[in-house]
Amino acid sequence: MDPIGWLSELVAWLQRGLFEGVVQPVLFAFGWMRYGEELFDFTEWVVLGAIEVVVLAIVLGALERRWPAEPVVDRAAVRTDVLYTLLHRLGGFALVVFALLTPLLDWLEGELRLIGFSRINVDQIWPGVTDLPLVSFAIYLVLFDFVDYWLHRWQHRFEWWWSLHAVHHSQRQMTFWSDQRNHLLDDLIRDVAMALVAVAFGAEPGQFVALLIASRVLQSVQHANLRWRWPGPLEAVLVSPSFHRLHHAIGYGHEGAARGVNFAVLFPVWDVLFGTADWRPGFVPTGIRDQLDGRDYGRGFWSQQSKAIGRWFGRA
Repeated sequence: MDPIGWLSELVAWLQRGLFEGVVQPVLFAFGWMRYGEELFDFTEWVVLGAIEVVVLAIVLGALERRWPAEPVVDRAAVRTDVLYTLLHRLGGFALVVFALLTPLLDWLEGELRLIGFSRINVDQIWPGVTDLPLVSFAIYLVLFDFVDYWLHRWQHRFEWWWSLHAVHHSQRQMTFWSDQRNHLLDDLIRDVAMALVAVAFGAEPGQFVALLIASRVLQSVQHANLRWRWPGPLEAVLVSPSFHRLHHAIGYGHEGAARGVNFAVLFPVWDVLFGTADWRPGFVPTGIRDQLDGRDYGRGFWSQQSKAIGRWFGRA
């Protein structure tokens, strides 16, 4: 069996085991079996997230130990980032989003059909070519990354949004775990926006999940505690840890006319096209400038979440 087929079989086996051994008994006990089909699909997300976390912990953990960009001195902060990662990638936050977005998107699609709107389906632009699985995947990956770039710009541009997004930038000890350190409301806003784009442009649910996982894995690499730049022209094609670290750097990450640099999530071309690319070499400390003056963005999960809301009202 080929590796992809073997992985699919493994995921399916783990999904069935998790659903039949854990989820189904709970649904039966509380009389919620009507949600069985939806939650069976959801367990696939949990299994994929668990595999993702294990692989990243083994591979990127080993790389960070072998070639660290800086010594890890604040392990408590890293442990908080681990909590964020487990919450997001093992499905805790996704379950909430699923519960909120499913009825919203179902209603939206129904309303759009009533007014005669149909999905754009960008993978049907050139039948026989753009609908090939790999080509279609690449098209949607670029499309979603373009949208992500502008969402990221707005996270820095609008003060109310920056109050939430600052949770992500307040990490002074960056590791591959840092990618998921976000305010829950910040994530919800972004997830709603990306789901709406998926509806508008015809991305299938399974394809959308694959796009999210590919993006998340690459973003974990970008946040890793490594000084890596990609060799030759690849540095201009895919965001590297060094390129993204400058986005998190004190004095660069939320300052200047654009309120930061290197906003690209996957492909630096957007920063080049819109004038926000910064390729300067050298190692830079990460965080937010006013942390040097003593501003507290919170140490633990709940502290970080509550202080972000407090910043909306000028209380933190």
